[in-house]
Amino acid sequence: MTTIVARWRDWAGESLQHLVLTQGPDVIVAEAVVVGEEEGARFGAHFRITCDADWRTRRVEVDMAGTDRRVDLHGDGAGRWRDGAGKPLPELNGAIDVDLPLTPFTNTLPIRRLNLGAGQSADLHMVYIVLPAFTVTVDPQRYVCLEKLRRYRYESLDSDFMREVEVDSDGLVVTYPDLYRRTL
Repeated sequence: MTTIVARWRDWAGESLQHLVLTQGPDVIVAEAVVVGEEEGARFGAHFRITCDADWRTRRVEVDMAGTDRRVDLHGDGAGRWRDGAGKPLPELNGAIDVDLPLTPFTNTLPIRRLNLGAGQSADLHMVYIVLPAFTVTVDPQRYVCLEKLRRYRYESLDSDFMREVEVDSDGLVVTYPDLYRRTL
């Protein structure tokens, strides 16, 4: 069992997040606390993402302090999802990874799962979970490997948003320009 602890601040230095990533032979678990601000609303959030050994998201749980609202989604690793009560969510079909824009950690999921070589790219559909609104949609994205386990270009396929992201040898974001900086 391997454990990695990471911390990030947003680019302006207003938010902080603390992540514990545990990797075992059959399961990978990322658990984090985020204290931040989104669109003028201050919040404290907690998330837990469970993946299989191939970095396919199998469960994502997200909640916020001070509210009883939460997201609890279960994936089968092949792009089919259901909610915490077992109800199928066909609107999320085709997505294997999740993206929580409140953290740079979710960039690690496709980076590690795809294992792209330099110059390779992949177009993905991501389960996109936005707080504090608790919206869950599918978001088209592209990852381009510029330098394996060093630099990737993230592209939103439904907007003009694009960033070159620097990662460490574990695929964890070090620098996500204008959004996040790793502090630990």
